[in-house]
Amino acid sequence: MGILNLDDVPPPFGAEGRDRPAGGGRTTPAPAAAAETEAASPAGESSLFDTSALTEPAGAPAGGESSPFDTSALTAPADEPAGAPAASEPPAEIEADPVRTLELKPLIVEQLATVFDPEIPVNIYDLGLIYDVAVDKQGLAVVRMTLTAPGCPAAVTLPAEVQGKVKGIEGVTDARVDLVWEPPWDKDRMSDAAKLQLGIFD
Repeated sequence: MGILNLDDVPPPFGAEGRDRPAGGGRTTPAPAAAAETEAASPAGESSLFDTSALTEPAGAPAGGESSPFDTSALTAPADEPAGAPAASEPPAEIEADPVRTLELKPLIVEQLATVFDPEIPVNIYDLGLIYDVAVDKQGLAVVRMTLTAPGCPAAVTLPAEVQGKVKGIEGVTDARVDLVWEPPWDKDRMSDAAKLQLGIFD
């Protein structure tokens, strides 16, 4: 029966029977064997450590990954702000039908007179915010309107309210509101009744 030697260690993988002492005991790979093992490892094999930061150009994210920071401002043209929305196209013109427009415009104006600017106690028609009203043969009503200022807080609510009021008129199949800024609004567009109500005398 053999004696268990606690100094025995298994030989390196793939090196069984090579350079092992006959009586067991610790084995130390010969220098030639170590060089042979290094030569056996394929060139370009990935290392246990990430060395990409040592080999990639400075400023380039490791592994070709995209940077978590928005750098578009560094590459965007000077005259085009980064992330700027594309310019909106002008609304399509409709072919107004004179008969339908003449028939429905009074009803549309009547509804517009029930819509009030939240900051001024005057309806938007007497304020002069309505530039044009047209209706095509299919019953599509288009209202061109503006606001007292481009930064008006009612820029979302007023056009939506106008569209809803006009769309509910009998004979109107659909309604569209085109918000325009040219020509700019001024107090001379107000009706005399609106000026009197607001105490503007000139």
